[in-house]
Amino acid sequence: MSRVMNNHKTVKMGNWFEDLRLKEDEKTKYEEEKERGELLYQKMDSLRENMLRPVSLTVTTDGRVHFGDVVMLVNLGGDNRECSAISINADFNSLTKTPTPGIKAPCGVSAGRNIQACTRTAFIITSVDGSPAGSTLHYEQSFALKTTCGFARGLYLMSDRQSFQKCIQEVNLDEDCSFLSQWKIVHFDPQERLENEGQPVPANLKVLIKHCKTNQAIAALGDQVLWTTFGKEYEVTTHTFLDSHKAETDTNHWILCTSDPAGNGLVLFNHPQLAADNQELTQANPGT
Repeated sequence: MSRVMNNHKTVKMGNWFEDLRLKEDEKTKYEEEKERGELLYQKMDSLRENMLRPVSLTVTTDGRVHFGDVVMLVNLGGDNRECSAISINADFNSLTKTPTPGIKAPCGVSAGRNIQACTRTAFIITSVDGSPAGSTLHYEQSFALKTTCGFARGLYLMSDRQSFQKCIQEVNLDEDCSFLSQWKIVHFDPQERLENEGQPVPANLKVLIKHCKTNQAIAALGDQVLWTTFGKEYEVTTHTFLDSHKAETDTNHWILCTSDPAGNGLVLFNHPQLAADNQELTQANPGT
């Protein structure tokens, strides 16, 4: 008759010591990562807190855009998309701690539906031809768009073709200010473009933003939805979309938004007549 060995319930079986050490190591690692702020939820909280931190946009007194102005790039939307603003599209993999906490380059952008002046959406009109700060930006004049310093790192909005086979250009943020990061403003109406060349660029009115290297215009693609850390947004590309009248469609129309002098949000949304004027400009243009 075989003997059955019944162990007491407190007797440890198997590799119990190794299992205990592994649990202790996991707990120690968790505590160390938590202390350094490296846990996923901590990174996400830090990203949202820093990206959504309010930024003061420039208040223009003459209705024009100047070098050094801090603006938002807003697309009023269309049939397949809502009003949106070009935004830094960063996730926790885009973060770095050296030399200080912030995003790392290269970093993508998207068209976000949160129309608030914050680190994500603020861009500085930057000179590339020696024009002094405070001087007026003119149609067809080259310039750069730079994020704010600090957490956003002062990165430049740039674009280039991915390959000779792929015509639509991606838009990204990078550290280098090169020919790939140079842009120019042109009048949104092709019939008035020539006569406005060299004139001051107006703030809070519809314009086109074209890439100097390829002459393609920035566009917000309503049919290309991105799910980002900040919700549903649209893909941003550099490609000129023309309608049957050979005029750029509203996907290419952008407004360089400034702050209301009264200190209450954006000029565009605090003055209904201005928004109405932008819509009337579109309707008056036979190409839109």
